Amino acid sequence: MSIPFYDGGVASGLLAGVLFGYVLEAAGFGSARKLTGQFSLKDFAVFKVMFTAVLVAAVGLYLLRVGGVIAGNAVFVPTLFFWAIAAGGMLIGAGFALGGYCPGTSIVGLASGRIDALVFVAGMVGGTAVFAYGFEPMTGFYFAAKGPDAQRLPDLLGLPEWQILAGLIVIAILGFRLGSRLERARGGPFTAEDVCVPGDAAGAKNNPTPSTQAGYVS
Repeated sequence: MSIPFYDGGVASGLLAGVLFGYVLEAAGFGSARKLTGQFSLKDFAVFKVMFTAVLVAAVGLYLLRVGGVIAGNAVFVPTLFFWAIAAGGMLIGAGFALGGYCPGTSIVGLASGRIDALVFVAGMVGGTAVFAYGFEPMTGFYFAAKGPDAQRLPDLLGLPEWQILAGLIVIAILGFRLGSRLERARGGPFTAEDVCVPGDAAGAKNNPTPSTQAGYVS
């Protein structure tokens, strides 16, 4: 292609980043309340948005490959290293729960002018620098418990790809319905007002005291 939209191009990276950031902000993920609401089972927007993105990408790539638009080896499939994946997953999950942001949503929060997002981004950059500095001594652990070379779920399970996709769609439908029930049971999900107003005002709205119920502010 003559236009710079290949996967390593600056233009494609900027375009994808702007579009991704816009979608994250439109979904309300620029507020830490959305992600912490997922961990407290009060707001399943993160699960619903991310699972929808996974399904759109998986089904879209499958259709493009079956239709001959892209080659079968056009998508890079990384090899798993289970201990590194497990340790990294626990660390990044703990960071999500403590900070209320992921790397992408923290940048969106920072662009929206949120101080907590600035603190999260500073910690993220510092943690990345520490990991880069200490990477060499950890290479033995990083490359331990190597999984099958570049295999996907259809390869690992020995099932046709369409059956894997159908299974994911069923899991998404069941997960969305369960998530909606839990949201209603726990007084969620958060509204646009909940994620936009300052913390004290949101807390007063969600947990009204007698004075705030009567319209007074102490």
